[in-house]
Parts: sequence; structure tokens; C-alpha cells
Amino acid sequence: MKLHTTLFFAAIIMAGCAHNNSNPTGKQSSSGKTQEVILAIDKHYYVGEAQHVLDSLLRTTQEGLPQPEPLFSVVVIPTSSLKNTQMFQMHRNIVFCDIDTANAGKLYIHRDQWAAPQVVIDIAAKSPADLQRLVRLHAQRIVDELFNAEHRRIEKAFYANRNTELMSEMRHQLGFQLTLPNDFQVAKKDDGLMWVRKETKDFSLNILMHTEPYKEQRQFASTRVLNRYDTLMRRNMPGPIEGSYLGTERRLDIQQRIVNVKESAHSLESRGLWRTFGDFNGGSFVAYSLLSPDKRTVADIIAMVYCPRSDKYSKRDLLMQLEGICHSITWNN
Repeated sequence: MKLHTTLFFAAIIMAGCAHNNSNPTGKQSSSGKTQEVILAIDKHYYVGEAQHVLDSLLRTTQEGLPQPEPLFSVVVIPTSSLKNTQMFQMHRNIVFCDIDTANAGKLYIHRDQWAAPQVVIDIAAKSPADLQRLVRLHAQRIVDELFNAEHRRIEKAFYANRNTELMSEMRHQLGFQLTLPNDFQVAKKDDGLMWVRKETKDFSLNILMHTEPYKEQRQFASTRVLNRYDTLMRRNMPGPIEGSYLGTERRLDIQQRIVNVKESAHSLESRGLWRTFGDFNGGSFVAYSLLSPDKRTVADIIAMVYCPRSDKYSKRDLLMQLEGICHSITWNN
């Protein structure tokens, strides 16, 4: 039987075994490391151009990191292992490549089927060539669904250890709140502005937030947004040496695209590197310019990683923590 025709029944069975946990879906909590993907495909299909297309999508270098890291950490297993092994079914990110001449030649998305949060991307291809077509056709959707599953997992994990006082202060100060864990503290605040951070001996995570009234669509123009980020960072985030300050690294490409961020009426994502002007520090950032649901407020959320210990920590994984926090936004009524 095909996975895309049996997922629903398997989910019912698994739900019956998982009713005692705190997950509102009734499913067991999903497993797996940050940005890790189970790729279920039989080895005689994971060759040649089909392998190249899959690897080019899942193992490509992630944008906006100072050192190369793959977009996902991929674990390849046979399709039979996914169908018959509960351990693999508990993983939060699964790409299932089903190749059969009887298939419809479609891509299916199943959320929280065996565990939660989870996404199962079921590629029901007629042939290896059809698999390549479907992966190319739905490449951005596949990545977005996998990232969305990561965002949901991070929000769920941090919500259990949330800093309610800080979140309440954020709601009062900015008109929205992010799900922040207890190890984040306020570094600076002012009317319509807040900077929160997490400091450890090995790395620093920072989120700078600012709001302003929405007046025109040009407030979301690419260059205007980056100029606004630079102004906010220069005024509010001094560097370690007197006169130094933080800003975006314009000598390298900054990737920008329209994305969906919860209730926001419009969302622009920017991804690249930041630097310290007047010093040598730098790192990765992901930022969001968001329009409130009532279309009255523009919120800029700039999330930055500083981690000189590349041998000990994955900057990709630290950045994903911040990205998940940004996507947890809840606007005031």
C-alpha cells in the first residue's frame, strides 16, 4: 500500500497510544536534531540525476552563514524502514520518495501524522524522471514546509520555558510578543523599541525590535528596509570599541523574499551577514519587516548570532532558534 493512502490510518493508531502527553494534537512529540531530515528512498532510485536533484535541494549550502553549512542534515533510509519502523516515523521532518507507475505524479503534505510537530512530504512519482520533475517544481514549497516544522518545534519547546514577564513587557512596549525562553534578558528598551539577548561564554543571540506607523508600501522596499536596519543597529547596538557599531554587511549579497509569518498582513525576510564597523566582529542575521494585521504598524525584527566557536556550535542551528522565535509572533488585538 502507498504511504500517501495509509498515513491517515497510521496516524489514528499512533494517536491512540499517545493520549497521555501534553501535546494538544494528541500525538507523541517528534524527535530529531535541528534541521535534520529523514529522506526515505530506495537505493536503486537514489542514483544519478535523481540523487543530484534531491541533494541540490536538501544539501545545498544555507544562505547567510559565515562558514558553509548544509541547508539540512540528511539521513537516507529505505522506504521500507519508514513504513515499518516507529523510530523513523517519530522524526519531525520526513521526505518520502514513492516511485510507482500507478502513482498520480503529485506531491502531498501531511502535518502531524505520526508525531507533533511534524511534516511528511510525500512525493508520489510515476518514475525517477517524474520524481525529478516534482522536486524541481515544488522545491521552494518543500524547503518552506520543512522550515515551518522547525519553527513550530522551537516555539513549542520555548513556550514550556517562556519568560512571561518579558513577553508581557514586549506586548506593552511594541504591540506584539515573541515566545522567548527564560534565558533571554532585556538589553535596552525605549518607546517602540526593545533589544533582548541571550549571553553565554561561547555565543550571543540578539533580537532588536522596533515599530513605526505604516504609511505606505515603500516602507517595505528592499533598500529602504536595509537602511532602516542599519540605522536602528547604529543607534542602539554599540560595538566593543568606542565609536564602533553594528550594521549589515553590504559587501556580500543579502537575500530578501516575501514570506508568510503568522497573522502579519505582509512579511519581508532578509538574510545575510552583519558586521561591527570599527572592529572585526560579525556573524549571521535573519530579519523580518512585518505589517500588523490591522495594517497600522510596521515591525522590524532583527535577529543576530555571534558565535566565534565554529568547532563547537552550528551557526545554522543557532540562527534557526532565532528564526523560530521570530515566527512565534503574536500581535495585540
